[in-house]
Amino acid sequence: MGITARGVGLLVAAVVLLGAGFRFAYPELTLLGAAAGAAVGYAALVAVWRPRLTVTRRADPDRVARGEPASMTLTVRNVGRLRSANLLAEDRCGERTVPVPVLRLRPGRDTEVRYDVPTDRRGVVPVGPLRVTRRDPLGLVALARPYGATVPVWVHPRVHPLTAVPSGAGRSLDGRVDGVPHGSITFDSLREYVVGDELRRVHWRTSARVGELMVRENVDTSLPRLVVLLDNRVAAHPQRVGGVAESFESACEAAASIVTAAHRADLPVLLLLVAAEITTTDGDGDGPLGPLDRLAAAELSGDGDAVRAATTRLRQDRLGDTLIFLTGPGGRDELGHVGALRGAYPSVLVGVFGAAEPTPPGTAGLVVVDAADGAQFAAEWDGVRRW
Repeated sequence: MGITARGVGLLVAAVVLLGAGFRFAYPELTLLGAAAGAAVGYAALVAVWRPRLTVTRRADPDRVARGEPASMTLTVRNVGRLRSANLLAEDRCGERTVPVPVLRLRPGRDTEVRYDVPTDRRGVVPVGPLRVTRRDPLGLVALARPYGATVPVWVHPRVHPLTAVPSGAGRSLDGRVDGVPHGSITFDSLREYVVGDELRRVHWRTSARVGELMVRENVDTSLPRLVVLLDNRVAAHPQRVGGVAESFESACEAAASIVTAAHRADLPVLLLLVAAEITTTDGDGDGPLGPLDRLAAAELSGDGDAVRAATTRLRQDRLGDTLIFLTGPGGRDELGHVGALRGAYPSVLVGVFGAAEPTPPGTAGLVVVDAADGAQFAAEWDGVRRW
């Protein structure tokens, strides 16, 4: 509860009038002071009354790419028996507030407001809660209360189309990518039966035709598995424009483009961040975030030794066969750690964003793509011939 400047003045006047009235025996001043005090007390009682309102929100849509339109529809309904007089309401949308007309909302009625959600920057835009302020008729006391929950709108990085996708260390011999993450048994040829072969591998139709037992010869193929390592250290992206590290935004766009292209090609892909990220769930709290949601929520961290820890984990776990490391100008000093992973990952590519000078050729023996933004990275990516 907050008392307004008018309320403070009236309360001070009540104290002064009551003191002067009792001190100098002026009943008129005492009466005025009592009336002023009663007015402040009445205002406090009116402001304390809590209106019964229900708030519902609908984001359309709740996940968009950067720059795409998104809107929020807010519905406020008066479920009480009294008219919600003297109410002022505003909704929080990111860093700005949106006024909501609820003044004198009748019982059983509702009001609806639709407004645009800013999507000019990647991130998670929190919308809500609705802040309802109740004032007394004299404007002496104001009390603000929150209504409704906060609804996030996920602004994903822009996705640039990629036509080329790494093929990985092994491809399925039947011309398609299998759906088993760690490999599959694929038919290769038929051969004569030898002692010790399992009978379940006998191809009976061919055996009946040629007059001797023939068995299927299979090979074990591995799926190409992509690992995208995004450098989200502050030291890797030192340049700021309006408080925003544009090189990091470009790296997020490149990561989103690779992840999207891999999903379209039915390739398994794993997104990792160098520095620790906040563990959270999706908007409904049903499970972990998807890769695009994680990119929307990704923030820069100050952990300088995180690259060494991340590369150590990658070397031990061998999470895939193609590694893509995306960093900024300050991350080129760590390319030696990434280059040491070539024994565990047959294909390693590095994307450097926002650097004033190109990366020297042959750095750590890696394939390096220098790009100013995500669009240029997509163009350079499609031109890579050596993985």
